[in-house]
Amino acid sequence: MTDLEDKLSRVLSRAAERAPRAPVGLAATVKTRHRRRRAWIAAVCAGAAVVLVAGGAGAVVSVLGASAGPYPAVGVTKLPPPIEKVWPRAVHKIPAKLPDGRAYYPQLLLDDRTLLVMTGANDGKRQFLWSYDLGTGEPRRIAEIPPTKGSAIFADGVAAGGGDIVWWASYKEAGSPRVARIWTVPVAGGRPRQVTDVPLGNVMKQGHIGGLTVAGSDVVFAYEKGGVYRVPLSGGTPRPVKGAERHHVLQWPWVGVHRGKAVFRELLNAETGERRDAVVKAGEEVRCGVDRCAGVAVRYKTVPVGRPRDRSGKEIKCGTRQCPDTVRVQTVLRRFVRDRDGSHERELPATFQVGDDAGLERFFKVDVMGPGNQPILTLYDADTGRSADLGIRPAAGGTTAIPDGGLDRLMTYPMKKDMYVLDLAAIT
Repeated sequence: MTDLEDKLSRVLSRAAERAPRAPVGLAATVKTRHRRRRAWIAAVCAGAAVVLVAGGAGAVVSVLGASAGPYPAVGVTKLPPPIEKVWPRAVHKIPAKLPDGRAYYPQLLLDDRTLLVMTGANDGKRQFLWSYDLGTGEPRRIAEIPPTKGSAIFADGVAAGGGDIVWWASYKEAGSPRVARIWTVPVAGGRPRQVTDVPLGNVMKQGHIGGLTVAGSDVVFAYEKGGVYRVPLSGGTPRPVKGAERHHVLQWPWVGVHRGKAVFRELLNAETGERRDAVVKAGEEVRCGVDRCAGVAVRYKTVPVGRPRDRSGKEIKCGTRQCPDTVRVQTVLRRFVRDRDGSHERELPATFQVGDDAGLERFFKVDVMGPGNQPILTLYDADTGRSADLGIRPAAGGTTAIPDGGLDRLMTYPMKKDMYVLDLAAIT
């Protein structure tokens, strides 16, 4: 396993799981995001659908996390007000570089006014962790991240809790198998300490690790192909979490499985044993959080298609096979968010980004058609129905920044010389 293959496997696995939907009109636009808790930048261009050809039949299917239907053909829509006007308490606009000129990458909020950032993550330089005071703009260096000699992979999976910060980095010594080395350092600062080495095996087949979490005096993680483990922060051998041998970490202590088009439908509280199964009806594709599920109800229909022919009338083959006689077409019937027990269902805007994690299971990214037939990214609050313009516009080169955020309270994105830091927990 080479470093290139190692890095490629991480790009592909994360992109497939979390790729945003690319609306029609942006097919040629590459959208980039620097994933929080990830130290490198992956460029993702998600298509609107995937066509499968098997046994002479074609199928147009959606990929949960990529697309659930075509972008509606509508005219210019009135844009909502800027986010600074709608939710001013949630917005922190800070310089995109530290006072010494270093670029940084937001990782998480340590508290209401302190942002954890990383420098040197994508420029080949020494890596450092810093706490950044959102009130004063003052950074404080916490620690230098030990270089990962023998690997081109930078620190990843940054998490914090109980006064400690943890992360991992892929590492391989000559003649030894590749491992994910987990590190820790106090939030107050100090010298990073190695916690443990997690065997990775063939990462192209088994994936890396994810869901890194500080749980009391332990570190919790899961393999990307499933299986939750915990290890003492003081060091030791990782041990499997009972009953979570095939699970992924959603939001500790809640772990779950991915079953087809119902992601995290089944949840297990790994500490109490409580189980939560979400209500999912026939024809629905959902991605669930701890309390809610969001998704689409779809209908598939198989329709005949004409065989393609050249000017002479001769049939054109699709590679080594004949072209399909039929194609399976998907129609989206409704888009919704509701509680896991099936109650309190609300309709979501037609252009919400299916499969993308909603901040606090409440705030959804939604495209609105703006001037020049350009999709404009907005933030939609499913609790109140209010929306806000994030202010993001395509750059001169055609690229569009995508906000970096997950299920938690933090969302960040750069705009020119500024970094927008949104604390969604400040929105009431």
